[in-house]
Amino acid sequence: MAAAAGVSHQTVSRVLNDHPSVAPRTRAKVEDAIASLHYRRNSAARALATGTSRVVGVLVSSTTLSGPANSLLAIEQTARDQGYWVSMASLRSQTATEVAAVMSQFADQQVAGIIAIAQTQVALDAIVAAATGLPAVLVTSGEVPATWPAVDIDQRQGATAAVDLLIGLGHRRIAHLAGPSDDLHARRRREAWAAALVRAGLIAADCLDGDWSAASGYQAAGSWLARPDRPTAVFAANDRMALGLLRALHEAHLAVPRDCSVVGFDDLEGSDCAVPPLTTVRQDHAGLGVAAMNLLREAIAGQPPRQLLIEAPLVVRTSTGAPDHLSSEVGSSPRTPAAG
Repeated sequence: MAAAAGVSHQTVSRVLNDHPSVAPRTRAKVEDAIASLHYRRNSAARALATGTSRVVGVLVSSTTLSGPANSLLAIEQTARDQGYWVSMASLRSQTATEVAAVMSQFADQQVAGIIAIAQTQVALDAIVAAATGLPAVLVTSGEVPATWPAVDIDQRQGATAAVDLLIGLGHRRIAHLAGPSDDLHARRRREAWAAALVRAGLIAADCLDGDWSAASGYQAAGSWLARPDRPTAVFAANDRMALGLLRALHEAHLAVPRDCSVVGFDDLEGSDCAVPPLTTVRQDHAGLGVAAMNLLREAIAGQPPRQLLIEAPLVVRTSTGAPDHLSSEVGSSPRTPAAG
């Protein structure tokens, strides 16, 4: 290629690596030669020569749930925009042995760094224990060691806004339809629900665990509807369970929000088309992917670790009966969590 362009091999290398010291005319000659020869960079050879690659390893503890799946998609797209490719591994058992094997595999691939999405405490502990020395970022709602860069949607802030809305509307029996007890997102949302009620002088006792499915929301509603002191409002830990709850209320001839207000979490596509449209907390998965890749690039460059939270705005719709001007839907941006 150097001969075809009439330049040195060093000049070709500078053009391929987008070095600013190449004159525009020389750069154009090299790019013309690249196009005419149909040149493709040999990434494997480059990795062997430099000991690094433009591949990012992404470890995810679950790909069947919408949250981790959307996070994975956002990370892949952001990585590609920044000139990286993703090698993805999902965990089956989430055991320490499986996590260690995946991390070792990433090291064998000479990946530039690793992003680990940890949905459960078991997965988080195993990932931290299996650290390989490669630059790595955690995407998790769990407690992260200070030496690790990390990012997450602010689960507590979003859930608190949802419950505070219901309290502000005058509700005193506010139930929570929680996610699985071993899920870190579900744990943070449940903690925020309970804390908001305690601050308001209310009792945080009415909670049922679902499994993130609409069916579990439907079943939970059946338990509540059979009681004479049924809740007048429900905060569901995700939109799918909230949708199942809406169906059960409709079948019981209870009007939403007149007889029961409902709030979800996620702002899934179509939640605005529920009957009635669902008030929910929006998760910015695109912002999460950008933040995770930016933190990884900082780690690759040797910069000090940062731990960020991305705001989760409340999107007010008809299912609570609240005026939509109470919505906190604004542009989301990463921020450093407050101390403590």
